[in-house]
Amino acid sequence: MAAPPQHCACAQNPGPMCCLCYRHVRLFWICIRSGVTASAVRLPEVIKMSAPSMEERKACWGARDEYWKCLDENMEDASSCQKLRCSFESRCPQQWVKYFDKRRDFLKYKEQLQAGEYQPPGTTEKS
Repeated sequence: MAAPPQHCACAQNPGPMCCLCYRHVRLFWICIRSGVTASAVRLPEVIKMSAPSMEERKACWGARDEYWKCLDENMEDASSCQKLRCSFESRCPQQWVKYFDKRRDFLKYKEQLQAGEYQPPGTTEKS
């Protein structure tokens, strides 16, 4: 199993009661900022891989929307939105987080392109 992210409770307090995240088997790491410690989480004896329920999907989408709103309000400064990013990562499966991150990048690119503000990156000379 990979090491937990630094912003999660188990990174600070590892032990037999560590929680698991979507990256490691469908359950999520509890962020330190949420006030819930890893020792407060009880793991089921059998962990089943399944699609997120409607409530889990809505929680994921809500966390994503809050995080994106924070980024918009803070001029894309991710350091100002760390708590919301942590919430977003803990409520969504890893594949969804990757998809939503790419989707946001694409939407920002499309918005710039349509407004005529897109500046292509400088090309490098090949040897």
